[in-house]
Amino acid sequence: MKEYRTITEIAGPLIFVEKTDAVGYNELVEVSLSDGSKRRGQVLDSSKDIVVVQLFEGTAGVDRSASVKFSGETIKLSVTKNMLGRVLSGSGEPLDGGPPLIPEERREIIGAAINPYSRANPSEFIQTGISTIDAMNALVRGQKLPLFSGAGLPHNEIALQIARQAKVPDAVEPFAVVFAAMGITHEEAGTFMADFERTGALKRAVLFLNLADDPAVERLITPRMALTAAEYLAFTCDMHVLVILTDMTNYAEALRQIGAAREEVPGRRGYPGYMYTDLATIYERAGRIKGRRGSITQIPIMAIPDDDWTHPIADLTGYITEGQIAISRDLHRKGIYPPIDPLPSLSRLMEPGVDVNKTRPDHKQVSSQLYAAYAEGKDVRGLMAIVGKEALAERDRRFLDFAELFEQQFIRQGKEEDRQVVESLELGWKLLSTLDMAWLTKIDRKTLEKYSPAAKEKVTA
Repeated sequence: MKEYRTITEIAGPLIFVEKTDAVGYNELVEVSLSDGSKRRGQVLDSSKDIVVVQLFEGTAGVDRSASVKFSGETIKLSVTKNMLGRVLSGSGEPLDGGPPLIPEERREIIGAAINPYSRANPSEFIQTGISTIDAMNALVRGQKLPLFSGAGLPHNEIALQIARQAKVPDAVEPFAVVFAAMGITHEEAGTFMADFERTGALKRAVLFLNLADDPAVERLITPRMALTAAEYLAFTCDMHVLVILTDMTNYAEALRQIGAAREEVPGRRGYPGYMYTDLATIYERAGRIKGRRGSITQIPIMAIPDDDWTHPIADLTGYITEGQIAISRDLHRKGIYPPIDPLPSLSRLMEPGVDVNKTRPDHKQVSSQLYAAYAEGKDVRGLMAIVGKEALAERDRRFLDFAELFEQQFIRQGKEEDRQVVESLELGWKLLSTLDMAWLTKIDRKTLEKYSPAAKEKVTA
């Protein structure tokens, strides 16, 4: 490898090198400092006159006398089935005190999106054990379903609960979780590791942890490391893999920071104009492939600044993914966990995942009726604030009471409570039974006669 001492500029995590031979995009770089220490980096941009290198360990202490070597290789991850049960850094190095991974393969982390022609339609239900997701916004194997949250809301606790409880009912293939955290504090990292170890979920999981004091550049490769591991487990080891990425806001901030250091022309709110394409290269690596038994399902999590769904991170994510799960600040203020509001939430692929042969024949109708009843109950709350409860009609009072029961009994559940989907549906029926049967217009008569509590009591009698 040739050694270059032609650094012309240092800006943030970037160094600019002149007069090199042909250098490839994403090529690995080694920078040797005057004190004998070495830094790792990656080619971010290459032109005829100058090469831009981003350093993983930052540029503190680097001066123009440092030497640069280009390796001719891109970043690769050592993959093996023995990754399960391991905690790794954002760059794939062991953090758990265990031995280095002995790879079965070394794979480039810049993977390609699944070819649309090769994609199989997502259609198998994944049970998370959380009623507001399973009963009303079901997650389907191969889907991309983001969690939209805000600062201070318990999105990480919900992510951990999903990671512990998620399963594909009746599946023959094993289930695994790849959990990637970006820009988290040391306290959060300790919480994640302790929770996975305490509950035994670590046995079927791989954790990639990028800390807040790690270089921003590493934050850009962490989700790609995680997805490379997921692709190996899914399509080589025939596993159903759930990838949880938290927090994509920190990822986007790192992207903006690197763009500013490169003096790129900024787009909306200072984020790079290519952020949509960049996010798509992550999200589109989820899915199912025809003829393969494994699958990758993705739950990217983002704490949206100011709870603003028009923010570029949330807005662009919504275009690429298939719905969203909304974490509600109002429900959180009431002390309800998990504070998932089903009304703005949406799973666009729910229908094929909960048809009559997948969960239970009444699933879709119960979901629609719970939506309608809760929405009407929340509308009545607004009316009550104006006219008072005493002025409400009997129907309005009943829907008002339903909304309160729905929040306290259906939405609220324990952090360790793993509800089967049938339990969630039965709880939904119990709450709907507080309303007049004639008001349940989203459920057909045949289903009412078979599944409603009143019908079941008649059969028992």
